[in-house]
Amino acid sequence: MGVRKLKPVTNGTRHAVLYDFEEIEKLVRKGKEWVLLKKNQVEPEKSLLKWWHRAKGRSRQRGNITARHRGGGHKKLYRIIDFKRDKSLVPAKVVSIEYDPFRSARICLLHYADGEKRYIIWPEGLKVGDTVMSISYEDAEAGKPLPEIKPGNAMPLKYIPEGTIIHNIEFKPGKGGQIARAAGTWAQVLGRSTKPEYVLVKMPSGEVRMIHERCMATIGRVGLAEHELVKLGKAGRARWLGWRPHTRGTAMNPVDHPHGGGEGKTRGKHPESPWGWKTKGYKTRRGKKYSDKFIVTRRDGRPL
Repeated sequence: MGVRKLKPVTNGTRHAVLYDFEEIEKLVRKGKEWVLLKKNQVEPEKSLLKWWHRAKGRSRQRGNITARHRGGGHKKLYRIIDFKRDKSLVPAKVVSIEYDPFRSARICLLHYADGEKRYIIWPEGLKVGDTVMSISYEDAEAGKPLPEIKPGNAMPLKYIPEGTIIHNIEFKPGKGGQIARAAGTWAQVLGRSTKPEYVLVKMPSGEVRMIHERCMATIGRVGLAEHELVKLGKAGRARWLGWRPHTRGTAMNPVDHPHGGGEGKTRGKHPESPWGWKTKGYKTRRGKKYSDKFIVTRRDGRPL
């Protein structure tokens, strides 16, 4: 499950490694029976779709190019995802695991006991038919029973045991998950911080950071870790995803790029952007940033 390698029938399939979509499935009711649909038969929940304006790398006011090499691509509708997980102590059944064109991870559709439907990011190990639940900080503080520590359940960081793998982590209470949402990513709870009301979390980059104990997180690792093995195989598939051709700076003239010009293939310049910004190793983080006081160690293990 995850990816498949194509037979080298053409140049476009020779190196292509694509998804096999085996994890995509949906339970639907036909008459008195429940039927499990697979792959191309699965349709998204219409009530959770919305039209999305594609900027195509342009500014809205004047249409100037603000991000190069973007544009085109297949039409797509945005799936409204529940990053907040604020429906406390209401059990939800996983009805489907679906493709989402806006993210590398898969999403799953939840049917709550009160009739509401929501999408969440699909955690590894969660299957169609399973039940998940979340609990708010207020309900947990009131002494209400906590959900089981299993993939898909969500709760405040204060009540997640040390060493637990988590994803979809909030930076600010109530804002919604912002960290560890891509396919295969995860973070880990390391324990309580010396600073009151804060928990130490090891980020996907390896950085250790203090996050407020009221912030919500979901148990488990994001599914589809095989995403890193995917190879598009041909330029056309990149165009379907909205990526336009990228011209190397060394292939340009000096008037167009700092790397341009010279006889034959020239080297020796420090890598720069078309506007002269240093790239590849040049530190851009500004000093005395507000978030510095929450970072315990950098991604390489050294203290900040």
